Amino acid sequence: MSNADPSAQRAKQAIREHIWSLLERHLAVEPGVSGHIPAFFGADTAAELLTTLPPWKSARVIKANPDRAQLPARVHALENGKTVYMAIPNLATVQPFYLLDPATLPPPVAQAAAHQVAATLAHTVTIDAMPTLDLVVCGSVAVNADGARVGKGAGYSDLELALLAEAGLIGSHTIIVTTVHPIQIVNGSLPETPHDFRVDAIITPETIITCPPVRRPDGVLWDHLTPEKIATIPVLASRALHRNEHKTE
Repeated sequence: MSNADPSAQRAKQAIREHIWSLLERHLAVEPGVSGHIPAFFGADTAAELLTTLPPWKSARVIKANPDRAQLPARVHALENGKTVYMAIPNLATVQPFYLLDPATLPPPVAQAAAHQVAATLAHTVTIDAMPTLDLVVCGSVAVNADGARVGKGAGYSDLELALLAEAGLIGSHTIIVTTVHPIQIVNGSLPETPHDFRVDAIITPETIITCPPVRRPDGVLWDHLTPEKIATIPVLASRALHRNEHKTE
């Protein structure tokens, strides 16, 4: 699917398997977490703690992942009157984000926080129709105190942020956070590749960890994507075509 470093990918998968196993062993998730962003017990408490962060309070426009672990955060955002852009699973359409505007959603607005409901209520938008983002909520399988993270392995979160950065919608002002169970916090380094991003803050049900200043993605690393990967994601295929047309002008 991509040209990523195979050794880094193997190391990341070993970490995922370890964290998924630990979460199940400690009864921190429902069985069957493997392959997913963990919907950990206490996610609602972590989301409540997230709402105490000053960047959350000041944020007006948020981008959030569609996973169940971050559902409580999306609920809080809508109930707090924030506009939420939620990625369509697998970036499956040319308009790859749901626009969740509490001013236009039917009550109760929180119901649209679930991606299955958003699919029936929300409009979808292109990246070009989106405003700059104040805050990003992402899911993680593992994360460390430096803000390095490992996702579930599909690479969609990295692509979403890269596309948004390339469009100028994410910059140094944008705060990136993740909510996790304490078991998901790893001591020591995590394997990283050039397309990975780091988070500014980690929120568990018990605490907020502020990470060092982090790098932001500059844009899509097109040479790290195979033609097959580009072809399977409509927004990538569309932008690749646009890029090629500009090169031939």
